[in-house]
Amino acid sequence: MVAKNSVLILAAGKGTRMKSSLPKPLHAVCGYPIVAHILKAAQALNPAGIGVVIGHGADQVKQTVLDNLSTWGITAPVEFFVQEDLSGSGSAVKAALPFLQKHDNVMILNGDTPLLQADTLQSMQTAFEKANAGTLVLAVEVPNPFGYGRIVRDAQNQFEKIVEQTDADEKTKQIREINSGMYVFNSKALQNALTQLKPQGPKHEYYLTDTLALIKQAGLPAMVFTTQDYTQALGINSRAQLAEAAQIMRARINQFHMDNGVTLINPQDTYIDAGVQIGADTNIASGCYLLGNTKIGQNCTLESSVYINNSIIHNDVTLKLGTYIEESEVAETCQLGPYAHLRPKSILKKGAKVGNFSEIKKAVIGEGSKVNHLSYIGDTQMGAGVNVGAGTITCNYDGKNKHQTIIEDHVFVGSNVNFVAPVTVHEYAKIGAGSTITKEVAAQGLAIARSRQVVLENKGVKKEHD
Repeated sequence: MVAKNSVLILAAGKGTRMKSSLPKPLHAVCGYPIVAHILKAAQALNPAGIGVVIGHGADQVKQTVLDNLSTWGITAPVEFFVQEDLSGSGSAVKAALPFLQKHDNVMILNGDTPLLQADTLQSMQTAFEKANAGTLVLAVEVPNPFGYGRIVRDAQNQFEKIVEQTDADEKTKQIREINSGMYVFNSKALQNALTQLKPQGPKHEYYLTDTLALIKQAGLPAMVFTTQDYTQALGINSRAQLAEAAQIMRARINQFHMDNGVTLINPQDTYIDAGVQIGADTNIASGCYLLGNTKIGQNCTLESSVYINNSIIHNDVTLKLGTYIEESEVAETCQLGPYAHLRPKSILKKGAKVGNFSEIKKAVIGEGSKVNHLSYIGDTQMGAGVNVGAGTITCNYDGKNKHQTIIEDHVFVGSNVNFVAPVTVHEYAKIGAGSTITKEVAAQGLAIARSRQVVLENKGVKKEHD
């Protein structure tokens, strides 16, 4: 019979040093909350269930997780347990006893370690099962072990116990191999050990770490599993540590994309969230921000300081300096910028162009159409082959409601035109420069809506002569 493996995440901490009203597990690292990174790593194990122990900001943490399970790709059943007794990690696990009782084995993870890797967790699980162990702890060697529990080994170099920083003598404090806070337990052995815990340290807390020695004393193997990447154990307790974790994760993300054929001109100055996808042979200059669930195709060029959030960029797109795109879609061979702005729900079809300082909002720009400079196109359906002159504005707001402008195929729009929505311009029409269009324009029509120029001679400012 295959054991029912599960994962329990301890995410009840307040994070006092964060100086924040936001619960610590919800602070973001490279586009996802801390707890999301841990849930995603846990999901990679395909567990029978995932338990989350919550405490500070419990309702907010629970609701955020429930609202985003599908977005984060979590398919395992997720249960929540509130830690009422805040007397240590042992009490946190006791809060989830109903969860432990349903599963044969349980992996326990800290809720503030977003840098842990799924392949490490899989290796831990495999080693635990192969040895038929009672417990296994993930250990790492760190440059500065201050604040961490130390792994103490016996004369045979096997696990003996874990000693917390507050309880360590000077000799133990010299040990650099530390407890990562990640474990695998035989569930029954863990439940039995939890009943034997006694309060420890100056705060009289119940240490989960004491259960490992108790399980060893009961005659079950207690293993140490080591990884060379100590950053996986880095917990987040302050804003500085949050920034450090983001920097490490960003370097991993950038390396992944470069390994898969993406050119980053200056990786140290390129900010890519964990959920971003990028095709091969795309070239990205420095200062770019690629955020959320953005997808970028192959053979794209992103010049410096491009910002893209939750958008889809198809193949062979050129985004010039300072282009800003949010919640929009850009089709093949489009060109944007410099300093173009796509606001949410904008769609550019194949070969469209949006140029200098032009803004598109909730609009469709048809195939091969051009909005080249200094224009605002909002709430608009634009057909193919349209040419929009500089300074064109769709006046979509009447002070109470938004209205739509429809510009059909192959319309030519002169410079400095105002479309007062709702209004429709049919195919092949031409709009004279400087016009304010308030009525429907027929196909192939010419619309000119401006006053006749009048020049009055000798009506300028009178010059005074000495």
